[in-house]
Amino acid sequence: MSQEMQHISDPVAIDAQALALLRQDQPEQAEALLRKALSSGSGPIALWRKLIHALREQGRLDEARQMLEMIVQSVPGDAASRFDLAELSLLQGDFERGWREYRFRYKMEHSLMLGRRVQGPRWEGQPIPGKTLLIHDEQGFGDTFQFLRLVAWARQRSGARVVLEVAAPCYMLAARAAGHDQIILEGSLPPAFDYHCELMSLPLALGLQLSDLPGEMPYLAADPARVDKWRERLAGLPRPLVGLVWAGRPSHANDARRSLALAELAPLARPGISFLGLQKGPAAEQAAQVPPGMAFSSLSADIQDFDDTAALLSLLDVLVSVDSSPVHLAGALGCPAWVMLPFLPDWRWLMQRHDSPWYPSLRLFRQPARGQWQPVLQAIGDELERLRGA
Repeated sequence: MSQEMQHISDPVAIDAQALALLRQDQPEQAEALLRKALSSGSGPIALWRKLIHALREQGRLDEARQMLEMIVQSVPGDAASRFDLAELSLLQGDFERGWREYRFRYKMEHSLMLGRRVQGPRWEGQPIPGKTLLIHDEQGFGDTFQFLRLVAWARQRSGARVVLEVAAPCYMLAARAAGHDQIILEGSLPPAFDYHCELMSLPLALGLQLSDLPGEMPYLAADPARVDKWRERLAGLPRPLVGLVWAGRPSHANDARRSLALAELAPLARPGISFLGLQKGPAAEQAAQVPPGMAFSSLSADIQDFDDTAALLSLLDVLVSVDSSPVHLAGALGCPAWVMLPFLPDWRWLMQRHDSPWYPSLRLFRQPARGQWQPVLQAIGDELERLRGA
């Protein structure tokens, strides 16, 4: 930072002011403030990162990426910037750069505790016939459902015996999937292994490209006994059956922008459509007040696990959901789902597309501008009219 800038302004105060503007969803104002402070072309990385954030929120991804590239080139050890570059590259469909930078996700101070301390070398994609490869999940349930498809690819590429370790809520679904020789619960003692790889490090090891997707579909399957149970439960409801999930995990960094309240889905109400609440977590309590005109039944209290969710998804005509784990489960099962996305979505949904290369059974409905859910709900309402008349 230049001597002149030090006289003009206080970087700490500017940083705090920019952060407040960003939290108030005012990226344009934050950008104006930061551009003035950084007009000399130099300044603290914290201010540049806030400017990058402001540009991203406005959808100006190329500008944001140029600045991130500048930071990464000048400060290669800035893990947070490298992770931001990973997510931005993936959002733009640059998988080669994205997966390479994504390995920095556990080098940031706040995420060090999340990293797995696994004794043994990480598998980098090389053939290891006769060896044992431990593949372990690491993040949210949606991530697990999305990347389980790669386990079979890893076994084929490595020639190894594959042991898959997953969290308990995903265990039964993963057990029915192909590609592993043994499956164990997270937290249990694994058998002896020669190499390991996190589930979300498999794309880097495999050199995954957009053109490789989606692979063999579907790759997960519902439990037939659960399907029979829920089919009997839903038998008396008129079709079409439309599932609703209106909120994601509250602790997610982008949850305020990706989640809705059940009351906001009132424009979807149509006579002759049975709406079924699949919402879990604190937001499920909103089902106590049904939007006017909506034939709605909350099933959340009876959904015990993801096997129940999978069975329900296989019986619905369509799931209407915000970005959430049931969306990934629907896609992995090959079940239809319409996904309501914020203007700046999570990286896996890319930009502008209304389909998903990951999941052929999904359709994406995007906000045309920040905070504008009304056009999304209007478009889905139109599709529900077509579904009702089909």
